[in-house]
Amino acid sequence: KSMARVGRIHTPHGIIDTPGFVAVATNGALKGVDMRDADKAGQQLIFCNSYHLLLQPGPEVIEAAGGLHKFMNRKSGPIITDSGGFQVFSLAYGSVHEELSSKGELKRNSGKKNGSSHTNNSGGKNGAPPVKVSEKGVIFKSYRDGRKISLTPESTVQAQKSYGSDIIIPLDELPPYHIDRERLVESVELTHRWEARSLREHLRDVKNQAMYCVVHGGVDVELRTKSVEYLTSLPFDGYAIGGSLGKNSDELLELLGWMMPMFDETEQRKTKPRHLLGIADERSILGAVSTGIDTFDSCYPTRLGRHGTLLTKEGRLNIKSGKHARSYGIPIDKECSCSTCQHYDRSYLWHLFKANEPLYLQLATLHNIQYMNDLMAQLRQDILDGKI
Repeated sequence: KSMARVGRIHTPHGIIDTPGFVAVATNGALKGVDMRDADKAGQQLIFCNSYHLLLQPGPEVIEAAGGLHKFMNRKSGPIITDSGGFQVFSLAYGSVHEELSSKGELKRNSGKKNGSSHTNNSGGKNGAPPVKVSEKGVIFKSYRDGRKISLTPESTVQAQKSYGSDIIIPLDELPPYHIDRERLVESVELTHRWEARSLREHLRDVKNQAMYCVVHGGVDVELRTKSVEYLTSLPFDGYAIGGSLGKNSDELLELLGWMMPMFDETEQRKTKPRHLLGIADERSILGAVSTGIDTFDSCYPTRLGRHGTLLTKEGRLNIKSGKHARSYGIPIDKECSCSTCQHYDRSYLWHLFKANEPLYLQLATLHNIQYMNDLMAQLRQDILDGKI
């Protein structure tokens, strides 16, 4: 039975229709696209990364500007921010793709216990900085100037209070996919303690912000169940699905298939939003929507566009191909209403890409954002029509 659902999340800066796509504005900006153009393309919720904003320009600068909404001049669109943990632990284990591709080789020298802490050092390209994890939090080196920075459950909440984001995420440890179970158990338990501390800090001064917990446990049924049971017993405003989500889309959807019904077991769980962290490829979205996921964030669609892949209702379009050199008068997608498709053809976009013109980045990214929001609107209608 499908658990797909249509809803609305109300925030101080606007409504989020669900299921919905969440575009990633890493540094408080969508790469190559003005936020007003993204708004016209139907973009509601955007995701900003605390790690990068912490290093530049810094929470104090953003707070003095009146918060992220005023700093970015996006006063009528909701914003979600993370704790920075994902980027910090990527320093230790490499990106998710790198860790999976290496089958855990990136972490062979990590996880050496030293009292109540352990140090991870991936030894990756250019000598990735060490990350020291303890009960207190995380210490890492800035990629900008090499200074040591301490990240704690309390400090990440305080930073997100400075940002004034509508939805905030607590600090969690992100263990790699290839990890022994004993270490995974320790990681989940540490994350639970960090999230409880984050929640306490948040509740000291809510500031009209919502906080989602992050459910962990890798692909382990027992640990995921334990994480759901514990975190849903605390007064979080929503549930984010995080941690290692499998080695591919098939494993992700299998995980969601047995885990998501737990969120329908009580009325309290049913009424709260569910967000899938870092996943927004079409196949995963189509499968995850039927398990009751409400929102999806990823830089995947916009990154695809910048690198020459455009999304259409007929499948992916490789604008780099020479066959588009003379595709005069043919838009990316004849059914698309974005300004790119209304004003430019494939031939011109092919030329812009080949010439490395910055305008291409804007036009391609805007189209893919429009495509994603059109896709989500169609999924909402299909759910209402009983097709999903």
